[in-house]
Amino acid sequence: MLYRLPIRIEFNHCDPAGIVFYPRYFEMTNSVCENFFREVAGLSYADMMTRREGCPTARMEVNFHAPSRLEEVLDWRLRVTRLGTTSIAHRIEAHGGGIHRLTADLTQVYITAEGRPQPWPQAVRDRITAHMEAPDEP
Repeated sequence: MLYRLPIRIEFNHCDPAGIVFYPRYFEMTNSVCENFFREVAGLSYADMMTRREGCPTARMEVNFHAPSRLEEVLDWRLRVTRLGTTSIAHRIEAHGGGIHRLTADLTQVYITAEGRPQPWPQAVRDRITAHMEAPDEP
């Protein structure tokens, strides 16, 4: 199932040419992941930080398809492509105005306070698995 999050392009996202400055897309992909974990997996980044755990991005490959401009609303779409013992892979796409703007394939790893990979809590794994198996909404 797709997880979706609309994000409006703001002035702070743009460079002097008026288009999204590419590092801001990385901030937006992080926002999509953070909201996915809180809303779908039941594991907020705040809770992880309190326990001195985390879910950093270990790998990211991005293709930029078209620029985005101030005030456009991008429809961010996250699909879990693999759930491992300690990691998760996503395909994230951004669309706006009928135009495909960006595709990112990324892997995150669930880590301990010492920065070592650790298995997902069973409740988190169960929520993510249920989300992956649910049909896409129209």
